[in-house]
Amino acid sequence: MGTARHGKKIIIIGAFFFIFGFISWINGTLIPYLKIACELEEWQAYLVTFAFYISYTIMAMPSSLLLKRTGMVNGMSAGLIIMAVGCLAFVPAAMARSYSLFLLGLFIVGTGLTLLQTAVNPYITLLGPESTAARRISIMGVCNKVAGILAPLIMGSIILKNSDGLLAELHRLAPAARTIRLDELSRAVILPYVCLTVILLVVAVAIRYAHLPEINVTEATANNTSPDKELAVSPAVRRQFIGGFLAIFACVGAEVMAGDTIGNYGLYHGISLDISKSLTSYTLAGMMIGYLTGIVVIPRYVSQQNAFYYSTLAGLFFTLLILVLPGQYSIFSVALLGCANALLWPAIWPQALKGLQGNLLNKGSAILIMGIAGGALLPLVYGWLAKVFNNQQAYWIFVPVYLYLIYYSLKGKKQALAYPSLSVTS
Repeated sequence: MGTARHGKKIIIIGAFFFIFGFISWINGTLIPYLKIACELEEWQAYLVTFAFYISYTIMAMPSSLLLKRTGMVNGMSAGLIIMAVGCLAFVPAAMARSYSLFLLGLFIVGTGLTLLQTAVNPYITLLGPESTAARRISIMGVCNKVAGILAPLIMGSIILKNSDGLLAELHRLAPAARTIRLDELSRAVILPYVCLTVILLVVAVAIRYAHLPEINVTEATANNTSPDKELAVSPAVRRQFIGGFLAIFACVGAEVMAGDTIGNYGLYHGISLDISKSLTSYTLAGMMIGYLTGIVVIPRYVSQQNAFYYSTLAGLFFTLLILVLPGQYSIFSVALLGCANALLWPAIWPQALKGLQGNLLNKGSAILIMGIAGGALLPLVYGWLAKVFNNQQAYWIFVPVYLYLIYYSLKGKKQALAYPSLSVTS
């Protein structure tokens, strides 16, 4: 009976991961779309990822405070409503063809996702034994990445239909006619984002009737020790958590760069826009393979910690292939980074949160969410490096990222598993 109840929870939370996976990975198509529609330079186009992911850093702590008042389940519903508002903001942005309004809409969507993820990630982490936490998050990753594979294909076919013909047409048009055509292109995004708005509102209402149990993260420890005081006398926990924050920053930066830069990288190597606009799907397919592998092998054949370590080594190896291989082989190596990145996030969360109890678990989750700023900042650094050098040499940024992740995974391998287990109340 308990297994059936947990299965129902996992299905519902998996639906959340599908929703914010779909919305998150639309960015891979929005980057070339807005670059054309708003006539942007390449580095400006990466402000899409900046506006979206910087919201996690700014809004993570307010989200944590809100969740203390609303509870996890009501917080999930509120996050979906905020996301719907952000999607609706695309309507005036498209009508005015205003890049700043598009960025504002992305920031609002990211704010809703911050609240949703601050609630959902610890929920699924604590929904069962710690030793299988990476496996459960891997299942969530499958839901997320199925949506990520579909999002560029669906959105690309709607907003960048016949994109190579569009580029040729824009090149031929006089300035006045070009402006009219770009205004028309900008409005192509209205219908899909109105549909997303409706879907998010429906799910926000439906979650109130799903009877998800509330998670208990506010109780003090059994010996009545203050959670905050406990962290103060546990320097190993504190160091581990700070390292986990940096690992989240590096992990998300790597994941976003692999997914959202590959389209422009394909254009750099002469791949047509009709193909390049959907290359994000290849990276997400790589992540799907990685997640499915994690579900099968963790912890039966490979421990959670060893899977983390091997993934970091694979990321560094594929990075070297990107830097030395020519043309399409290098693009394929970027897609392979999806396989390497898949098991990083699932393994970092339980390692970073280990030893945190009571209110500190809620606060710790919010702080880790702030590490998603890596997805905001590292793509901008990539864009700057691409301008200074070229798109291929800009991938050198991955080298220090994976070196740090290797270090953190090794630190976890050596760490004694002496902290209290975390659990969820039902």
